[in-house]
Amino acid sequence: MRCINKHLIRIPRCVFPALLLTIMITGCGRDVDMPYQSLPEGSLFDVTPEAGGRVEPFSEDLCIAGNSSESLMEEGADKDYAAAALFDVNGCQTPYSDNVFETLYPASMTKVMTAIIAMENGTEDETVICSENVKITESGAQLCGFEPGDELNLDQALHALLMYSGNDAAVAIAEHFAGSESAFADMMNEEAARLGATGTHFVNAHGLHDEEHYTTAYDMYLMFNKAITYDWFRKIIGEREYTFNYKTATGEYKEMNFKSTNLFLKGDVLPPGGITVVGGKTGTTMAAGNNLVLLSEDDTGKPYISVVMRAKERGILYSHMNQLLDKIGK
Repeated sequence: MRCINKHLIRIPRCVFPALLLTIMITGCGRDVDMPYQSLPEGSLFDVTPEAGGRVEPFSEDLCIAGNSSESLMEEGADKDYAAAALFDVNGCQTPYSDNVFETLYPASMTKVMTAIIAMENGTEDETVICSENVKITESGAQLCGFEPGDELNLDQALHALLMYSGNDAAVAIAEHFAGSESAFADMMNEEAARLGATGTHFVNAHGLHDEEHYTTAYDMYLMFNKAITYDWFRKIIGEREYTFNYKTATGEYKEMNFKSTNLFLKGDVLPPGGITVVGGKTGTTMAAGNNLVLLSEDDTGKPYISVVMRAKERGILYSHMNQLLDKIGK
């Protein structure tokens, strides 16, 4: 019995190696008693013969996206955002996607990946010590005000990173785990590749502008989808306000309080009826525009991830985000 019919099928040469491997492993769609491990180098499977199990495709539990034929804009209006998408997390469906593979600047949405690396490698109570590099001088940079020699635990640092979007917190976390921000960026890029975020490249842990620091709306979904598997992450992004005490370089303790930068959590913007916003991550720079990746739930608790990138204004950002949320269940 043949696996193909007599019709001529034209397949690009670059597809042949993957196709051949797939045919060798799966035959005509039958189960194979071989496990696999996905490889960051881009291989489809790493097959080993000593155990049993079904070889599953990399994207089996992920949403696949294309480009939607409709727009969030009114007919004839100039587009005031670059990309937008809505993903049904459990259903592995994409109810809406627009321009999700365009290379864009993520701004502070970068900190989602910073948090992933920290949560994979650290514990809540380990101590993070700030170096001279927390003294970021770039105009407009969001800073908590940490000083060299200040000490805080990782949970506090992650609250400062994700809720207040402190760029100095990002530097402190990066140096804590990798010794330098550039080495930490290498870790971020490795993790992005492992997640399949092939349109992403990081050069820092905070998202301050660099032309070589970019991602796509679909890649933001992949990274955020990984981040929400951590209860620690979900807890932090869902908090409206946070107060903590940390040890300064002089040995004294200083209190810090901040509120979420997410207008849904602050109550300044309301989601559509029946939708609960769990939390998310904002990102804003002059080059990146206004950005937001969000976790929401419908009235049954079913989770959705939504992304809007490079909106021209903050009000436009939240307006388009609500348009996406309004599509849930429809």
